[in-house]
Amino acid sequence: MKMITAYCNLRADECLVNGEVVARRVAGSEDSWFKQIYRQLDLGYPKFYKMDVLSQAGYLAMELIKKANPDITAAYADDEIALVFANASSSAETDRRFMQSYETGGSPSPSLFVYTLPNIVLGEIAIANKWYGENMFAVLPKFTPGFYLNYSEILLASDSCALLGGWLEVTAGSTDVFLFMVEERENGTEFNNGNLLHLSQTGLVAAY
Repeated sequence: MKMITAYCNLRADECLVNGEVVARRVAGSEDSWFKQIYRQLDLGYPKFYKMDVLSQAGYLAMELIKKANPDITAAYADDEIALVFANASSSAETDRRFMQSYETGGSPSPSLFVYTLPNIVLGEIAIANKWYGENMFAVLPKFTPGFYLNYSEILLASDSCALLGGWLEVTAGSTDVFLFMVEERENGTEFNNGNLLHLSQTGLVAAY
């Protein structure tokens, strides 16, 4: 049976793994919220600092899921985990910063331009984990459980053996991140519409 074996929610002030708070934002810190989480996890992946906020969110949530489910890496071949992500705002936050780079700075920023497509987060996760499986990123009006259920049927019926799903909505006004691992297991939370919706409802609050 398809089960959600681990999941992570990033909110504006809290980070939760499998429903338990594992980190809280430190008010007044010079670091952004995502950098605070990174330092607390002591990840040692310098490329994190070059990522845009969307990729940082996806990378952090993935690493937290791996800590909660450490068998993921060894359980599958490098092409057996499919990545299916979505959001509503595409790469709007990075697009805004890129526009500012040439409107106020006089020259477009190449380091920002790289991230002006939302699917770059999939590449960052794949590179960090050396995964080569199927992946896709969709832009949807809102979190839609049926989207993940439908694509899981297609992908898990082919060469994929597990699925990492994600909703990554990170803007200057909200942080709504939900990543979840789907595997064929006897234990976990059943992968269905109601459970996905329930686990995703963490609220949209202040900025990162």
